[in-house]
Amino acid sequence: MDIFEFALKMERDGEAYYRELAEKSTDPGLASILKMLAEEEVRHAELIEALAGGSAAEAEAATVLTDAKNVFVKMKEEQREFSFHISQIDLYKKAQELEKKSQDFYAAKAEEAADGRQKKLFLQLAEQEKQHDFLLDNIIEFVSRPQTWLENAEWHHLDEY
Repeated sequence: MDIFEFALKMERDGEAYYRELAEKSTDPGLASILKMLAEEEVRHAELIEALAGGSAAEAEAATVLTDAKNVFVKMKEEQREFSFHISQIDLYKKAQELEKKSQDFYAAKAEEAADGRQKKLFLQLAEQEKQHDFLLDNIIEFVSRPQTWLENAEWHHLDEY
């Protein structure tokens, strides 16, 4: 399996996992964020396919953090009660591990790449995977303590990127 086949499989597996998590989510807001992450993985796969086909591919700036922040704001405005199961937290932690592996993979491939276009795309994908990891970290924190997380008026959680 070459680098592109491996990267495509990784992105498609990530998409499937996020869609599965979205279906299992008991909260529509979190399900929405997980679907956003699935769509990010679809875009990554499209970029990998373009690069594998010899096309110049460049990742667009990701909006997933801003979009997720908007969902969290809406959740706060609705003042819903939240309760989550430990198993759900474990599922998000598994997703976070997958994002870290993807980030490491793309960073390593960027170092190995002789082609400047490949290097640039792999670095962009590594950065986007880092953002996904950061978002999942916030989801895990939210699921672990939803009331205190939502009550934070500063919204420092998602402003780091």
